[in-house]
Amino acid sequence: MVPNLFRGGLLRLLLLSIALLAFSLPAVAQEGADGERSEATRLADILEDDDARERLIRELRGAAEDTEAAPAAEEEPTEALTLPRQIADFTQGIAEGFVSEFREAGSALGAIRFDELGAGFAAIGTAAIGLGIVIAVTVAAFLLLRRLARPLFAGASQWAMAGSVSDGTGLIRRAVAVIGATVVDLAVIVLAYLVGYGLALFVLGDAGVMDTRQALFLNAFLLIEVFKALIRTVFASRDDGLRLLPMQAEEAAYWNVWLARLAGFIGYGLMVVVPIVNMDLAPELGRILAVLIMAMAFLYALAIVLQNRQRVRANLEARAGDAEMAFTRTLLHALGRTWHLLAIAYFLALSLATLVRPEDALPFMVQATVQTLVAAGAGLFISVLLTQVIGRRISVPEETRLRFPSLEDRLNSYVPNALKVLRVVILLVVLALILDAWAIFDLGGWLASDAGAALLATAITVAIILAVAAGVWIGVASWIEHRLNPDARGGEPGAREKTLLSIFRNAFAIVLITMTAMIVLSEIGINIGPLIAGAGVLGLAVGFGAQKLVQDVITGVFIQLENAINTGDFVTAGGMSGTVEKLTIRSLGLRDLAGTYHMVPFSSVDSVSNFMRDYGYHLGDYGVAYREDTDDVIARLQEAFDELMEDEDQRKHILGDLEIFGVTAFGDSAVSVRVRIKTVPGMQWAVGRAYNRLVKRHLDAAGIEIPYPHMTLYFGQDKEGSAPPARVQTLQTDAGDPRRGHIAGPETGDVGDVTGEGLGDPEDGTPDPT
Repeated sequence: MVPNLFRGGLLRLLLLSIALLAFSLPAVAQEGADGERSEATRLADILEDDDARERLIRELRGAAEDTEAAPAAEEEPTEALTLPRQIADFTQGIAEGFVSEFREAGSALGAIRFDELGAGFAAIGTAAIGLGIVIAVTVAAFLLLRRLARPLFAGASQWAMAGSVSDGTGLIRRAVAVIGATVVDLAVIVLAYLVGYGLALFVLGDAGVMDTRQALFLNAFLLIEVFKALIRTVFASRDDGLRLLPMQAEEAAYWNVWLARLAGFIGYGLMVVVPIVNMDLAPELGRILAVLIMAMAFLYALAIVLQNRQRVRANLEARAGDAEMAFTRTLLHALGRTWHLLAIAYFLALSLATLVRPEDALPFMVQATVQTLVAAGAGLFISVLLTQVIGRRISVPEETRLRFPSLEDRLNSYVPNALKVLRVVILLVVLALILDAWAIFDLGGWLASDAGAALLATAITVAIILAVAAGVWIGVASWIEHRLNPDARGGEPGAREKTLLSIFRNAFAIVLITMTAMIVLSEIGINIGPLIAGAGVLGLAVGFGAQKLVQDVITGVFIQLENAINTGDFVTAGGMSGTVEKLTIRSLGLRDLAGTYHMVPFSSVDSVSNFMRDYGYHLGDYGVAYREDTDDVIARLQEAFDELMEDEDQRKHILGDLEIFGVTAFGDSAVSVRVRIKTVPGMQWAVGRAYNRLVKRHLDAAGIEIPYPHMTLYFGQDKEGSAPPARVQTLQTDAGDPRRGHIAGPETGDVGDVTGEGLGDPEDGTPDPT
């Protein structure tokens, strides 16, 4: 088990290791081992002296009492420490451990007795032959098995590339091929390990006994080659169809070789060479060798990272330019600018941790690295898979599309939001796994705790509530759409049904959103009782302060219940006339004949005149001259109606025969004859216009005069019935009409511009007595 101090502070080491690059370690002095008194000798002296013994007993008892009271006192300052203080303390511990390691290495180098190393070298030489045979056979078996498995890798690559990306089969094929190739690669490693294990156990050594050096190599071979197999899974330099990262084969081969060399150098050096040196030569020499191995590995990694800094950044920024999501673009741009710092920090942390805690640093770093790569790769794969599978447009059957035309668009409108939510969930899970890998966050302990279980249950419950609410809304909206769809019902729905269903849809949406929000708030632990009470008080205050709004709503409710107005009706309400385009619970929108849109609140509607209920009438009053025969006029009006009925476009809008009311009024200059035509609602104006056109034509054809306002000059007459003469004098002649002049009356003076016709001969100005 890795100590908590080491595991909890490892991420801080990653963050601070870049800063440590700028510092150099102070020179360390070598300390000799000669002249030092052993601890056993000192303890024996204390036990022989009675006073010293009693003093030691009292100190031990006091230390025991302090230890019993220490935990609570020690925990408070630990919890009270701020994050900068913790980072500073941890950095100080790392630096002191690093310096101590070099000091001990220097001291160990001075304490080595090189004259006694001959036996160790002899032992290594004796075991080198057997170890070399195990290494050669194991590596040969591995290479042979890899060569035999090569056709499987090539076939899997071709099979993966045969899939189509558009329908999602390409991604699924690649996933299956990558998993299969990884399993085959791991199987090859295990088989090669078993070959070497059997050779070392049953051939080279005694029956059932294996040399320690050979066991060290075989264990290192298994772990290191498994790590290399994961590297090959990511890069797959020889198989384009199995490569997880989008890069060329040459680029993948470069990074594959570099990482494999570095892993082999560190792994075999620390897991094989250093333990053999410790066992056969001297632990001090093994410690020095470990320091040299990690220093060389860090310098090699640093050179490779700095050499490829700009090239990798250019590739990442190019990928960012092709990314569709803004989050991906931002992440790739940031990674392109900082990837070299992260890589240097990682290798520096690996080096420092290995030097400070060589017994558990390397296994922990390998485990954390593998878990990080697996978590990130699995998260990326699942995200891409969801994009390919769920991101495609949802198609519904043709029959369902006819019954619910907007269902497909409504379902597809939820897909982008669902993908965003799923990507956020995947990102959180990946981050939790990575933090757990580096011992910053105990994911298993958190899930087992009450807080973690409660939070996870709450998240799942909220997700279910939102999914159920979305499903209910889709169902209700689709049902309303079905009711309003004429193709599904076999006929056009009524205007009242359209209006009521539209209002019901809006009201249901408000109620559903409110209830869902309340339930979600209650699930996440917020007490909604005060919210409900506050909403009630606020509603009461709004009711008093917004009486017009309340009146709008109440009047609108009763207008809808009484079916007074529907969408599409032509009405007069609130002094405005027009076609109803929008109808809500508090107002209606009218569009008049001039195209002006009027929003009329229901509180200003005292009465409603609806011209679209059941049927309509064209009511016509036609005035004719007093000299005309009204029976003849009625006959001509009937003829005009008969001709109107011959028009197919107009006849379908007429619901009955012509209703003739007869003479209804005697006007100043005309006798009014009234008729009425019953039409379908809304067509009375069109039918009236067509009928008026025919009435004018028929009356003109019959010579029936339709009076219009005009002026008649009357000069009076005497008792004998003779009219006095009218003197007409032409004062001015129009250039365009010589018969037009200015008339001067006998007494009244100027009368006005009139024509000379009917008043006398335009030649001599003699008045016409008639």
